[in-house]
Amino acid sequence: MGDWARYWRAADRPLEAMHAHFEQHVYHRHSHDTYSFGVTETGAQSFTCRGAAHTSSAGMVMAFNPDEPHDGHAADALGFTYRMVHIGPALVGDVLADRAEREVGLPLFAEPVVADATLAGAVAGLHAALVGPATALARDERLAAAVAAITRHARTAPARRLTGAAGIARRVRDRLDEEYTEDLTAADLAAAAGTSRFAVYRAFRDVYGLSPSDYQRQARLRQARRLIGAGCGIAEAAAAAGFADQSHLNRWFTRCYGVTPGAYRDATHPAN
Repeated sequence: MGDWARYWRAADRPLEAMHAHFEQHVYHRHSHDTYSFGVTETGAQSFTCRGAAHTSSAGMVMAFNPDEPHDGHAADALGFTYRMVHIGPALVGDVLADRAEREVGLPLFAEPVVADATLAGAVAGLHAALVGPATALARDERLAAAVAAITRHARTAPARRLTGAAGIARRVRDRLDEEYTEDLTAADLAAAAGTSRFAVYRAFRDVYGLSPSDYQRQARLRQARRLIGAGCGIAEAAAAAGFADQSHLNRWFTRCYGVTPGAYRDATHPAN
């Protein structure tokens, strides 16, 4: 069958969908700034998340919180087929606005793999409404139903005190977020955190699950993704986001998102 992927992106809100089959593709460790829910249709995908190995086989749902690092690859030579939906936290909050869950904060998922046929059906139904012929009203209804099913498997996000390693990691992240296009050094980050280079690396890995350099690359990818989604040219987006050139962006975009920047652009701007 070979690897293939199809992508859909809403033009007016943080909502995206992907349908793909991968045999050879290996996802580099990355995260999304959205909630990400995937239903495995055939085969099995193996991945690491939260320091442990997991496998999602046919009928299971993968549930990733915003900014939760993970990777992924086929569990065997036959590969796997899955449908993925990415929903922005603000959109989840809007859907939950009239529900009791919203009063205590946005949900977090205790486990990255859930075996629940009802949940799988809700996510698959939302995906079908997004990529197939459906009215705007039907899509909103499927979105509400999927979020309702999803939140039954979640807990409320606890407040985090920024002390110790969390405080160091947050100061480093703030510096990276502000200057992600710059060629920052370990000394720069240590100065921002007020601690040693080793303490910076250890705290950042412990809190965010990525090295500072991986996080910086991810910040660049997210900015390039936003620019491309807004209609910016790929070469222009690569330069603006801090990549050496378009081929560098292409390589990392595909490794982390499973589609090329061109395919992502065409999902929203098919005439380009």
